[in-house]
Amino acid sequence: MPRRTATMLASTLIFIALLCAGVFFPVPYSEMSPGPTVNTLGAAGGEPVLKISGRKTYPTSGNLNMTTVRVTGADYRMNLVEAVYGWLAHDNVVVPHDTLYPNGKTEEQSTQENAEEFSQSQESAKVAALRQLKIPVQSRVVVASVVKDTPAENKLHAGDVIRAVDGTAVKAPEDVAKLVVKHKPGENVVFTVVPADDAAAAEKAGKEPEGTEKVTITTVEAGGGKSRAIVGIQAGTDHTFPFGIDINLADVGGPSAGLMFALGIVDKLTPDRMTGGKFVAGTGTIDENGKVGPIGGIRMKLVGARNAGAAYFLTPKDNCAAAASDVPDGLKLVKVDTIGDAATSLAKIRSGDLSGLPACSAS
Repeated sequence: MPRRTATMLASTLIFIALLCAGVFFPVPYSEMSPGPTVNTLGAAGGEPVLKISGRKTYPTSGNLNMTTVRVTGADYRMNLVEAVYGWLAHDNVVVPHDTLYPNGKTEEQSTQENAEEFSQSQESAKVAALRQLKIPVQSRVVVASVVKDTPAENKLHAGDVIRAVDGTAVKAPEDVAKLVVKHKPGENVVFTVVPADDAAAAEKAGKEPEGTEKVTITTVEAGGGKSRAIVGIQAGTDHTFPFGIDINLADVGGPSAGLMFALGIVDKLTPDRMTGGKFVAGTGTIDENGKVGPIGGIRMKLVGARNAGAAYFLTPKDNCAAAASDVPDGLKLVKVDTIGDAATSLAKIRSGDLSGLPACSAS
């Protein structure tokens, strides 16, 4: 065989081998890409995303779209060809697999965690929206979770309303821990609670729960070299709203839609149409006081928003530098730090006077 032909054949075989290796051998990377956007003022799956009952609502117009990011599953392993393509694609981001699924986290665990964060973001959005409108929201301390194989198991349950500990009224979740750790391990603590079922029934009827029960629990040592007493619960805060607010959206997880849910609620409860018919998208976590927090995947969310038709994007202050470094054509970034900032900026957008509209910069 002539040397030239042999060299070409060997090169071809090597190329085929490398190609096969790229296709069949997995690499430890995952991909993030733009996900769908949903108008919080509109409908999803045939149902309104935001449904308010027991309170006057007003017509809305335009868009207040929440944005999402698609990620490859925990069990999916990219091959080298897919990873290289993802690196070269402008709208996608390839990241180490452990960035999305640390410590061997399974897809089921990640989904559960995202669902819990999504549920909490809805609660925070409702509280932030009503506080923005100066509508009172009642808060109460509840059992958020019970640790398995601890003294509280089968005695207290998630959703139980905690009225008092050892006869001392509690007003915040941290009050519970402070009262429990006053005891030594092995001593009894008496919880005054409204059972979860009774509390849920009272809330559904629009009433404050009344009947209480006293539950005595013997404390144990926290373990891990700590001598403090515990009973094995995590206390949290639940809220009672003066009217019904339901958020209906499936197959979405994480906390990053909080800001847009809150703005959608405010829009439905006020006569001014917040966007003036404009297409506004955005992202950001929100706490009960209306503070907006940063999120992940900002670049993909910008692309998804622009692809959906958005002209403005409400951007958390702490995401501004990353977002401003690569903005899709035709999309204007608006920096927000609180729900109040967002409402003020939407008023400017609605009026068409964009002077003074807070912008994001790359520095």
